[in-house]
Amino acid sequence: MKLKDVASSLRLDIVKMSNRAKAPHLASSLSCIDIVITLYEKVLKIYPRKPKNPFRDRFILSKGHAATSLYVTLAYKAFFPKKNLLGYTKKNSLLEEHPNQSIHGVETATGSLGHGLPVGCGLALSGKINKLKYKTIVLLGDGECNEGTVWESAMFASAKKLNNLYVIIDQNGWQGIGKTKDILNIKSLKEKWKSFGWNCFEINGHNYKQIERAFKAKNNGKPTAIVAKTIKGKGISFMEDDNNWHYRIPTEEEVELSKKELKIK
Repeated sequence: MKLKDVASSLRLDIVKMSNRAKAPHLASSLSCIDIVITLYEKVLKIYPRKPKNPFRDRFILSKGHAATSLYVTLAYKAFFPKKNLLGYTKKNSLLEEHPNQSIHGVETATGSLGHGLPVGCGLALSGKINKLKYKTIVLLGDGECNEGTVWESAMFASAKKLNNLYVIIDQNGWQGIGKTKDILNIKSLKEKWKSFGWNCFEINGHNYKQIERAFKAKNNGKPTAIVAKTIKGKGISFMEDDNNWHYRIPTEEEVELSKKELKIK
């Protein structure tokens, strides 16, 4: 199956999960699902049957409110049965609204924004100390880059020359209550990360080949930041670039409309 078709199928799973659970943050998951599935299909070294294999690459979804993008991908890669997705947000289910590290494949609990990269720095430094050649990849939101802990971690990673650490920023231009540039405009993220001593470049966050190539670029002994331009709600026309879908829940009719747009039988 082509990656585009896999992503379309996962998008529908995400919409259905939001509908069933009456849980928000749908559009945030839709904006980054192309990134997440490309990482798991093309970039990360993973071991679904032995999720704590010490040689595995580490992935942290720091924008934890997009947890459904991670859950559907982990289920697709057989970290747990797909039927478990039906339990999302239900009592006694590990599939909570933000990632729970008791789930196979989840490295750390996230959701309090700005905390994923500090953990990523620790994992990357541990790899260096223990001479383990794994990558650590952290997915941030652009609004999350308003958090001071992000920039403290950026300085630390640069100072420690953590060239095994990668950040990819889901730059969809929105955060919970408005446009990122209107709430706290930090202007060029590319230049900002460069100024902190990182390699940094921009890609189309919905282009699978560009995402894959970004992790093959030479890092020159530095950590690498990838600014991925995305569209919030990507893949479903009536959700795209509409921040109401940060909190809105799709109706049954909207689930069916999404299915038609995604061309899934």
